Amino acid sequence: MTTPVTTPFSTVIRTASHEQHTEAETSSFMGDLLGGRLGVDAYARYTEQLWFVYRALEEGASALAGDPVAGPFIQPELMRTAALERDLAHLRGADWRRTATPLPSTAAYAERVAECARRWPAGYVAHHYTRYLGDLSGGQIIRDKAERTWGFARKGDGVRFYVFEAIGNPAAFKRGYRERLDALGVDELEKRRVVDECKRAFALNTAVFRELGAEFPLSA
Repeated sequence: MTTPVTTPFSTVIRTASHEQHTEAETSSFMGDLLGGRLGVDAYARYTEQLWFVYRALEEGASALAGDPVAGPFIQPELMRTAALERDLAHLRGADWRRTATPLPSTAAYAERVAECARRWPAGYVAHHYTRYLGDLSGGQIIRDKAERTWGFARKGDGVRFYVFEAIGNPAAFKRGYRERLDALGVDELEKRRVVDECKRAFALNTAVFRELGAEFPLSA
């Protein structure tokens, strides 16, 4: 009698959210930004929106550090808020907080992250996964393009958000992260809810890109 092969949850979540992930990655705003067709002001505005999302993600982290579901994912080497603040000081000046404003879609995204942090640890994991694994993967393409397009020093101010100085081997770190996903201590119904929340996270991110695209349309 053969033992049925169970698909690792990290594979399930990646495969199930592939369509939403692709939609986010191929937004017109991101295409224009990576194509060098937008100015550094658009990049700064995008960085500002990230700050609101990561502030919500990381302000809720300390309370979840001891949680049996979310706790294994709370790793200080991932934290991005301080790096974003350094980037924004470089991009916008020391008083950047005075004018920083979230887009409506960003406010909705940040509030959903905060809600999951307060009430649903497994849902928080979905947002944690979509953000940090993306930063360690496709985010490096954004860093490289930003350095080339706007002349930031390699891995310097302006792109600190994408530099994980405390992670010496990103590939090994990502493997370990996926192993944590595979070991997620919830039942199958809850895993399906996590997958749905992952899709929602990508949709929230796409909505931010859509609003940024409306704010920074390419001239004809």
